[in-house]
Amino acid sequence: NIDATAWNDFVRAAPNGHVLQTTAWAQLKSRFGWQTGYALMADANRIYAGAQVLFRPLPVGLGCVAYVPKGPIINWADETSTAILMDALHRLCRAQRAIFLKIEPDEEDNPTCAQRLRERGFRLSSQTIQPRRTILVDLTLGEEAILAQMKSKTRYNIRLAARKDVTVRAGTEQDLDAFYRLMVITAERNRFGVHSREYYETAYRLFVPRGIGQLFLAEYQGEVIAGIMVFAWGDKAWYMYGASSDAHRNRMPNYLLQWEAMLWAKSLGCRTYDLWGIPDEDEETLEAHFLDRHDGLWGVYRFKRGFGGRTMRYIGAWDYIYRPALYRLYCQVLAWRGQG
Repeated sequence: NIDATAWNDFVRAAPNGHVLQTTAWAQLKSRFGWQTGYALMADANRIYAGAQVLFRPLPVGLGCVAYVPKGPIINWADETSTAILMDALHRLCRAQRAIFLKIEPDEEDNPTCAQRLRERGFRLSSQTIQPRRTILVDLTLGEEAILAQMKSKTRYNIRLAARKDVTVRAGTEQDLDAFYRLMVITAERNRFGVHSREYYETAYRLFVPRGIGQLFLAEYQGEVIAGIMVFAWGDKAWYMYGASSDAHRNRMPNYLLQWEAMLWAKSLGCRTYDLWGIPDEDEETLEAHFLDRHDGLWGVYRFKRGFGGRTMRYIGAWDYIYRPALYRLYCQVLAWRGQG
């Protein structure tokens, strides 16, 4: 059994630690079909490297898939530590009868790390789970300096929302029904999938009372018109879930919500605010199509880009295959579902 406190402290202190590697996230996923295991490089006093692994059983006794979201947490430049941890990780996955292991390290895209992964038998996967590219807002600056780095239209809209009587407050469990209704409306409008209401409720209960998550709601004349759920761990914060009504969109509630969330994260000592997902295109393409593209994530990109920040591309998803025939079948089923 893992020492949850020691593991969470390790994740909090690691430069590439991430909320998706916390035990609270494992508890969330465990309610929805996943099991958890840990591979560690540690002694009696300290964890040096590790991975929180999620396992999802496959039907009819075919084994399971293994997934490390935003991990392993390791210094990839240290060949000895990498070798020890990878051996432990493969032993764990084979013991669980995994057909393959997918990892998505919280590492910026670089050829050295990619080469290390290839040398260790991983192959770059086309099936990513987490966003490959994002925007990180620097929270170490003062409030006025953060605003100054935003596009003028974004600053204007933050202030416009306040002038148009939009207020933002922290949500309670009693607000989850309203938040979920907005999630469904937003999903239908923008054609993306959402989790169940129970998922958001579980996330709220696991993170918000501990001070490592917050539900923010924007209201106009007592009506909830938009909401976001954000998470914080160590010196980082992430915006993951957002929703808005079809009504009162001219009051720009989403801009004020993000600003209040940034101020909350800053008050906790977070140094970065991750806006969580933009189109995976190079900087020139992103800027070239800033105004004329409206499909997919492009509308989201225009909104997020307005907050300034640095565009970052991660190393992506990498698969290590234990059972090639079942892995090919698994990929074929995914492709078939994608076409359906």
